[in-house]
Amino acid sequence: MLADLIDHTLLKPEATAADVQALIDEAEELGTYSVCVSPSMLPLTLPDDLKLAVVAGFPSGKHHSSIKAAEAALAVAQGADEVDMVIDVGAAVAGEYEAVGADIAAVRAAVPDAVLKVIIESAALSDEAIVAVCEAAVAEGADFVKTSTGFHPAGGASVHAVELMAKTVAGRAGVKASGGIRDRATADAMVAAGATRLGVSGSRAVLAGETSTGY
Repeated sequence: MLADLIDHTLLKPEATAADVQALIDEAEELGTYSVCVSPSMLPLTLPDDLKLAVVAGFPSGKHHSSIKAAEAALAVAQGADEVDMVIDVGAAVAGEYEAVGADIAAVRAAVPDAVLKVIIESAALSDEAIVAVCEAAVAEGADFVKTSTGFHPAGGASVHAVELMAKTVAGRAGVKASGGIRDRATADAMVAAGATRLGVSGSRAVLAGETSTGY
């Protein structure tokens, strides 16, 4: 069931506590795997069968590793089950893959028991960089590699990127497609390409076979 793969997402900067509660209620109704929110919205009360994902270093990734690690640790202390961290995309573009790995390692060490997803901003990277960053993420113990924040001007998930990421991690980590999944056909294409989780803001429309205006 597609809903079982969805992180029902609300990361708009103008989101209010009421908006997040509506997100939680909708996620419960739709049967999504989790909700994904900004860290300032915690703590939250969720149904027992709904996971809580929180972003760190979002959306630019241009935070010191110690800040990302502290943000992730606080989120987990406040109830987060999963952390979606953003790498330093510029470091990846420059081929500084050891620095990318060290950034991931800092967050992994801060939240050893949480599910860690590493957002690589695939639309901004070459195929070579996508492969190298995915290898770094796996080496540092990430549970997922994730295509996109959904906020980068280069774009969101693509079938090509998901296929490449899935081939690279080869079952050693999950693959989350996020950014621009606004209809069922796109969601299904991402799953067929190898995505094992989807980040979707317009989940109701996607699951109903309609087109979402979400990100």
